[in-house]
Amino acid sequence: MKHRFLKIGIIVLLGLLLASILFVASVGWGLWGPLPSKNDLSDFQYQRASEVYTADSVLIGKFYLYDRQPIVFEDIPEHVLDALVAIEDERFYEHSGIDYRSLGRVALKTILMQDQSAGGGSTLTQQLAKNLYPRRDRKKTNIVVDKIKEMFIARRMEDIFTKDEILTHYLNTVSFGDNTFGIESAALKFFNKRTKDLLLEEAATLVGMLKATYSYNPRIFPERSLERRNLVLAAMAKNKMLPETEKDSLIALPITLNYREYDNNDGLAPYFREEVRKKMLKWAEEQGETGKEYNIYTSGLKIYTTLDYNMQYWAEEAMREHMKTLQGRFEKSYGKNAPWLTDQKLITKQIRQSRIYKKLKASGLGEKQIMDSLKRKKKMVLVDWDGEKTVRASSIDSLKHYMKFLNTGSLALDPKTGAVKTWIGGIDFEHFKFDHVAQSKRQVGSTFKPLVYTAALEVGIEPCTYFSAEEVEYENLKGWSPGNSGKKDEAYLNYSMEEALSNSVNTVAVKVMEKTGIDNVIAMAKNMGIFTELPKQPSLALGTGEIYLNELAGAYASYMNEGRAVLPYLINAIADKNDSLLVKFEPKRATQPAFSEQTRQIMVEMMKSTVNSGTASRLRSTYKLNNDIAGKTGTTQNNKDAWFVALTPKLVHVTWVGLDNHEIGFKSTSLGQGASAALPIFAKFMQKMNKHASYNPITRAQFSKPDPVVLQMLDCEPVKRDGFLKRLFKNPNKKRKKKFRGGY
Repeated sequence: MKHRFLKIGIIVLLGLLLASILFVASVGWGLWGPLPSKNDLSDFQYQRASEVYTADSVLIGKFYLYDRQPIVFEDIPEHVLDALVAIEDERFYEHSGIDYRSLGRVALKTILMQDQSAGGGSTLTQQLAKNLYPRRDRKKTNIVVDKIKEMFIARRMEDIFTKDEILTHYLNTVSFGDNTFGIESAALKFFNKRTKDLLLEEAATLVGMLKATYSYNPRIFPERSLERRNLVLAAMAKNKMLPETEKDSLIALPITLNYREYDNNDGLAPYFREEVRKKMLKWAEEQGETGKEYNIYTSGLKIYTTLDYNMQYWAEEAMREHMKTLQGRFEKSYGKNAPWLTDQKLITKQIRQSRIYKKLKASGLGEKQIMDSLKRKKKMVLVDWDGEKTVRASSIDSLKHYMKFLNTGSLALDPKTGAVKTWIGGIDFEHFKFDHVAQSKRQVGSTFKPLVYTAALEVGIEPCTYFSAEEVEYENLKGWSPGNSGKKDEAYLNYSMEEALSNSVNTVAVKVMEKTGIDNVIAMAKNMGIFTELPKQPSLALGTGEIYLNELAGAYASYMNEGRAVLPYLINAIADKNDSLLVKFEPKRATQPAFSEQTRQIMVEMMKSTVNSGTASRLRSTYKLNNDIAGKTGTTQNNKDAWFVALTPKLVHVTWVGLDNHEIGFKSTSLGQGASAALPIFAKFMQKMNKHASYNPITRAQFSKPDPVVLQMLDCEPVKRDGFLKRLFKNPNKKRKKKFRGGY
């Protein structure tokens, strides 16, 4: 009987062994799903994040599905490899993809003895197989099949890759959590440095995360991560990769992170990066039409932009400093009578334009049901200049809260090439996605006047021609009567063109337009790079035309670029994943000057007067800037838009400030004029640049001396007062009536 049971037992064991062999063989034959061939394994491609660099080679952003930046073996320090092998697979250099000793330990302890602390038996090669071919089905019944598949793949990998190549592939593919893949992306995220620059304790921290990327995340669980890092260091010492004394000194060190999230909403220049992304999508589409396939999210492109890292940083600092203060003054000026609090008609209009209202409307709810829903209070986060606040508020409360925010757009570019140096599309990309540089067309106010005066000079009007500041009522324009907010006796004053421009006298600007002709002004604007269709109206002289901010910047650049307009551009070059140049972009400049050199010099002198003694004089008096600067302020009707354009020999800077809701303006001109609302952003930016000697080539650049003939043409009395008899028969309180005869 004993022999019979023994015989049956042996047959059963042999049967189980044969079944196991056949089962393993069936997995290898592909009966449980295909396995990659050696050709497949040797030809696999990483999905690589595309990288965005500033002109001074600082990485500021990435475009990716998976945040991965593969590196070569030579860029991986030895201590990174040692840490990995010591804690994850200490017999890595001895086995051929499968560690049978570890498998025996797992079988004995984990399976038979149910000891969960015994760990797993997967080698680094098997883990690489899992990284490259992730398990699709998480059911326990498929774990055995998946494990066996990974063993087959691991053995094939060991045949075609060296140990160094396997380690490199592993470190390039392994997940570090938060959609971050590969050691290079992890090093940049947690320590803001390349893998090759990681210190030993930093490498141990990252390698320690691999056991559980969330549980050992040093940002979320610093104490737990520290324990795990020290365990890695201990494993290195145990495997003779690290002297005991050095291990002890490293264990005593804290984890010091320099965390940097490459998030589209955060970081430097988010509006700029978004515009780069749009242009890259268009470029990739154009390449696809020629048979060249590039994906900005997976092809690992290197995008080298025109942006200057430091200048952008200072520009954003300057913007935040000014806008926070201005927002406080703006809200205080309205007090309890603010339109976002009391103007029910405006509030209702805003509600009906909101996304949530339209969504509820589309779902079939009636007006009362929608409003009841929007009035319901709930826990939400509201943001202001002091940060995030968790409050109980309704959707209507939230809409009213965000209605009040002033926004801004600013751009700085090289006037010779059009290369963008700074780009600020708004106050906060996460909450205000609309880009006021590339997407917003606003009335430009008095910043359009230099184009009018440029056209006037080109048709032969002398700069010392005098124009009366008297207010006129134009009969053929339905009694339109542009006025000034200046002196009471302006009806008796006659301004030279330089004085009128520097003090932004509206009545004179209209008269200069009349004498020049509207068609000539519009033609000049077009030649200076204004592609937007302008209204053929006399009010154009006061800047009623709506123009993109980057258009205006390109037009003003012509004053610093021999009369030639430039097209602002953002990308210098694009390279592939191996850093081989794919395309280099050349500046796009007008082939012919829009105006003569003499006109250019006259206009620069006029706009220098704006800064030295005119509407922008606070650059000198308040902000104490001694740089060579010319410029023009601008304010639109009802104080809806504030502008300032600054010209220096090496930089053009344009700033707009206002509200996205066109129906709300500044309470007063003193607060909402360009000199108060927009100019300070440039002033603070220039102050910051002045502190750094490395930017002296920009900040200390000087305007070229004008020709003596130009100085002679401008040598006249700024203002002439009407003679006694003329004053005697002129009533300053009565508007003179006439017809506008400027081609309208």
